[in-house]
Amino acid sequence: MPRLVRTTLPHWVDPGAAFVALYGDATDVVWLDSGPNAITGRSYLGRAVRALTSGSVAPGSGSVIELLRAELAANRLEPTGDGFALGWVGWIGYESRFETMDGTRNRDSPYPDAAFLFLDRAIEFDHAARTVTLLQLVDAPEWRADVEDVLASATFVEPVPEGSAVPERPVWRDSDAEYLAKIRECQARIAAGDAYLLCLTNEVSVAASVDPVATYLALRAASPTHHGALVRLGDVSLLSASPEQFLTVSPSGMIESRPIKGTRPRGADPEQDAALAADLIASEKERAENLMIVDLMRNDIGSVSEIGSVEVPSLLTVESYAPVHQLVSTVRGQLAHGLEPLDAVLACFPAGSMTGTPKSSATRILDELEAAPRGIYSGAFGFFALDGRVDLAMVIRSIVVGPRGASIGAGGGITALSDPDEELAEVKLKAAALLRALGVG
Repeated sequence: MPRLVRTTLPHWVDPGAAFVALYGDATDVVWLDSGPNAITGRSYLGRAVRALTSGSVAPGSGSVIELLRAELAANRLEPTGDGFALGWVGWIGYESRFETMDGTRNRDSPYPDAAFLFLDRAIEFDHAARTVTLLQLVDAPEWRADVEDVLASATFVEPVPEGSAVPERPVWRDSDAEYLAKIRECQARIAAGDAYLLCLTNEVSVAASVDPVATYLALRAASPTHHGALVRLGDVSLLSASPEQFLTVSPSGMIESRPIKGTRPRGADPEQDAALAADLIASEKERAENLMIVDLMRNDIGSVSEIGSVEVPSLLTVESYAPVHQLVSTVRGQLAHGLEPLDAVLACFPAGSMTGTPKSSATRILDELEAAPRGIYSGAFGFFALDGRVDLAMVIRSIVVGPRGASIGAGGGITALSDPDEELAEVKLKAAALLRALGVG
């Protein structure tokens, strides 16, 4: 059984400076980011030694998710405390639902449905303790010396405020009129009893040559969050300022999800800001939307939990981020005996906050209306650590950069009480900070 070797450095280094110095021009690299001014949590940097992607798996060898299960079973560590004990980092794209749910595949993403990078060494930044620790499965003195040498002179690099692109005008998949018509169709389907809530999404694309690192530095400066990330795998990069935790599973099997439903913009001054937060918590529509997703997540988590262990320790709490206020709840359960953390992820994927309720009916209706793959957007990203810990965030407030430019997904939950114009404005609000990071806001 491998063991985790830890070496704590004698001084603090800014994670942004460290990433640029070590991996700024590299591919197959990871930065799990707790934010530029974090005082709690941990950030991680690392370069992969191998990858699993749906585009590189040999025919007949099984899906990426099946291979991930085998890899996790073959390489286990004893629990080592909180945080990432090395392992697999990557994403599960929305179209992976054809593997986790019943239904016939009717579309393909332009990106790998699932992709993971294996890190056998990484750098941990503990923001509360202000320590930098090198993590290794096998002690590699040369790597440790090289990293220490680079970090000794690493200095913070100011983000390029407007990104690094010289872009064309952003293009929305659905025009405002088309999106409004789809909102009304969602409400018609809800009135007919086909669903209670539908998470309708849109996508905006920017044709440009995008520098993922400069763009991510600009994004994290403008939209700091506890679940930020830059994942570069080949010629595809995921840049995320996600505020939403999809699912965590502890080594002892405690499952937790923190679904977000309900959004208001931040105010121009403290008085207006407080009024907007109060309006969010008082909104009948937003509360109903959040409660429907809580019920769905209780059912999903309950399907893989010990009987009687599912609880909702926090309900309808306002959390505030740089661009928006959000309404957040927490659902927990204890993983049933004989199941693995991956089983919990598959039981809950895709997240109800990105589909609607009931999940099966909602995904079928959204397939009809959206008529395009979502790709990595509205899936999940994060890590499967070798000690059994899982920490996955929602792929929202995210930019996907590929050879043809950048794309941003944005959406919102449609209910019978939704105001179509307000829903359209919410989609534009969610995309605004991301477009600014690309230099087109």
